[in-house]
Amino acid sequence: MRNLIPFLLQRKPSRLLAISLLACGLLTSLKCAQASTVQNAPAELQSLLSQVDTAASRGDIKGVVQFYSPNFTHSDGLTRPSMEKALTSLWQRYPKLKYTTQLQSWKSEGNAIVAETVTNITGLPSATSDNMALKATIRSRQRIAGGKILRQDIISERTLLTSGAKPPQIELKLPQQVKVGQQYNLDAIVQEPLGDDYLLGAALEETVKPEKYLTPTPVDLELLSSGGIFKIGRAPTVPGSQWISAVVMRGGGTTMITQRLQVVNR
Repeated sequence: MRNLIPFLLQRKPSRLLAISLLACGLLTSLKCAQASTVQNAPAELQSLLSQVDTAASRGDIKGVVQFYSPNFTHSDGLTRPSMEKALTSLWQRYPKLKYTTQLQSWKSEGNAIVAETVTNITGLPSATSDNMALKATIRSRQRIAGGKILRQDIISERTLLTSGAKPPQIELKLPQQVKVGQQYNLDAIVQEPLGDDYLLGAALEETVKPEKYLTPTPVDLELLSSGGIFKIGRAPTVPGSQWISAVVMRGGGTTMITQRLQVVNR
């Protein structure tokens, strides 16, 4: 059943969403104290975070990209031009995304600010998104200086895509981090009784690369003999990040969950 759900994998929202709000990069000329608690963060910082959420929710690509350094770097290998291209494509398919960012911590490092945020993104079904609803959570760390985002690192991310009147409710059990070469378990468990329904599904593992942000990934769905997907994986032999996805389809709809798996040295 190859390409049965290509729209699910053309976008990898979790990849694109992770770069879309980098809200802390908007700490333009803030003069932050050395303390790093959220409670004493400057009012200007919280205000700017709110403004960036608003701009991103409007799909204002220029309003977001203007806060990136021309030499911007990203843990996934993205540059400012490739990030802009990825966001433009994402927002064409999901034109009504809503962004909400919360500051988790911040600190001054010389003339730079290092800020950690959690961004939640939600999107309702639409014709351009193949009637997929979207929910994503991305935790990231930004380094900012001179009013520009110099660097972003993705700490964790998870994206949920659903379609249909009654998509499967899935509990995903997957570690956030493993060591190089380590074996790990992937369990995507359907929570409700199946009744007379059949389940189709697949698991997908992809290495995080800049070109993967826009490259479609076909999937072969197979008939599942149990109430979910249960796989044993093995981490690559080099450090990096993997996107691990589980796709489950039943009569009432389809669910896809994608989570980032960090692979670190022993």
